[in-house]
Amino acid sequence: MTTFAARVPAPAPYVRRGSRSRSWWLLAIGWVAQVALRLWLFRQHAGPVANPDETGYLIAARWLAGGPGADLTGFTFYQGGYPLLLTPVFWFTQDPVVAYRLVVAVGSMVAAGAFPLAYLLLRRLGTGPRAAMAAAFAGGLSPSLLLFSGLALADAVLPTLVLAWLVALHDLVARGSVRAGVLAGGLAGYAMAVHLRGTVVLAVTLPAMAGLLIAGRRGPAGRFFARRRGAVAGTATAGLSIARRRGAAAGLVAAVVAAGAATALNRVLSAALYPGGARDLSGLLAERVSGLDGQAWALAGAAGQLWYLIAGTWGLAGVGLAGAVAVVARRSAPGPRRVLAAVLLATTLGIAYASSAALPDEHRIGNYAYGRYLACVALAWTLAGLLVLARAGRGAVVRHALAAAGLLAATGGVVVRYAGDRLQRYAFIAFDFPEAIFLSRVRDSFDLVATSLAALVLLAGLVAAALLTARRGWPAVLAVLAAVNVVFAADLAPKSAPAAGPDWLPVLTGPGRVAVDRRVVWNVRAVLAYRVSWTEAELYDGTPPAGVCTAVVPPGSGPAPAGWAATGAGGTREGWTTWVSDRCPGGSARER
Repeated sequence: MTTFAARVPAPAPYVRRGSRSRSWWLLAIGWVAQVALRLWLFRQHAGPVANPDETGYLIAARWLAGGPGADLTGFTFYQGGYPLLLTPVFWFTQDPVVAYRLVVAVGSMVAAGAFPLAYLLLRRLGTGPRAAMAAAFAGGLSPSLLLFSGLALADAVLPTLVLAWLVALHDLVARGSVRAGVLAGGLAGYAMAVHLRGTVVLAVTLPAMAGLLIAGRRGPAGRFFARRRGAVAGTATAGLSIARRRGAAAGLVAAVVAAGAATALNRVLSAALYPGGARDLSGLLAERVSGLDGQAWALAGAAGQLWYLIAGTWGLAGVGLAGAVAVVARRSAPGPRRVLAAVLLATTLGIAYASSAALPDEHRIGNYAYGRYLACVALAWTLAGLLVLARAGRGAVVRHALAAAGLLAATGGVVVRYAGDRLQRYAFIAFDFPEAIFLSRVRDSFDLVATSLAALVLLAGLVAAALLTARRGWPAVLAVLAAVNVVFAADLAPKSAPAAGPDWLPVLTGPGRVAVDRRVVWNVRAVLAYRVSWTEAELYDGTPPAGVCTAVVPPGSGPAPAGWAATGAGGTREGWTTWVSDRCPGGSARER
């Protein structure tokens, strides 16, 4: 993703086999180092903390592996693509703590895979091997890749999936590779199975493939994919156009097949785990986009997500966004780069708008400024910003930096204007704002102005490093980026071990059946559905079902019915207490 003043680099020189072998060894070593860092950062994670999201994915993975499911009626539907990746974990163990630690390891390995993929993408965009290796490693330490790799969330794998998709799309456009077309289409279909954000990826992929099918013909589509209007006259270019069409046709078939499989998988999961229906986010999305108030909510929320994307990448995403717009607008830009810039822009804007439109009003500040949904494209935009700073002339670097600062200010202004005093009155959840907390150093409230100013200071440092070293800006810019990311990782690292002993939830042991009163608060019900790993935690109304050994009930439920004994565990503060059945000697609940 080049800029107004960036030159198109000459083709990469021939690389000897020994050099190529060393590169792969360095990629392997770097990947191991990235995995090790994540395992160290999240070494104390023993169970889900971001609920009901984590428990929803974990229960789906356990059920796909043949284990017990749960009744998640009324919760958001957690799609099957990511749990499918975790299924082997539950083939080896049903212990919830061991399984969770293995899930963290899987997420760390997949997230670390963004490093070699970032290297491949940079190499395809004309970056030398050393610079690409260093930039990919520094980018792999970005907050968007560290934060979620230690959690059982689809966000742990989406950034890697998006990078792989971009590499495949580039190879399809640049080389006409049928294999790349199949991979790009298949990845888009799989993304649809992973999360609703993947539906946007698929929605962008299908018209891009259709555009490639008609790219060799006269008209706007053909000129978009050609570097210059006269370029289509050559025999080699004509052959590439035919190859592109074949690859695009294969990619369309792969996308449709993968999307069909994703739909089937999600239907099976929905029927098994959401018998009473899931939370209707699609209906909320349709309602929002059909009214002026809903449009204002969606557009303001999208602006808040763009603000967070720029601030959370230390301003680099803003530089990359400006560079991508320039590439799309410039007809002389190489076709593969125009395609990547266009699809990444469309995906980013589509995710920001659609996720905001479908987001319920939960009376939290994260409704108005939120970074999680665009975290899947944050590394791609970080790389785009690095390319601008390292390749462009001084004037272009300054212009793009000013554009980034202007976009940060404009989107932040929209957030302040639309949200108003709700940024102070609504709930502040620290999990929603890790980068903002790091930048503002305020840990108990949201300070948009301080966060923006700190992000601009870091951007100024990156720009200064680029300007001082002219066109050889890679080492200085990457040194600044790596230093900031390392400091963020150190800030993210746990400062002390968690307190020993049981937490505030019921301590249950098998093998007896467990039932949970539907009146128990949702966060207790969600976590117990995962912790009860030997059977499905049944939901009930009224009297506990026959044959159940332990019932989890809300405090103040009155005396236990005949045949049941109250344990005295829990209480009003915890939001639960337990009864044990006389027909199950020892029950399956223990007092603390």
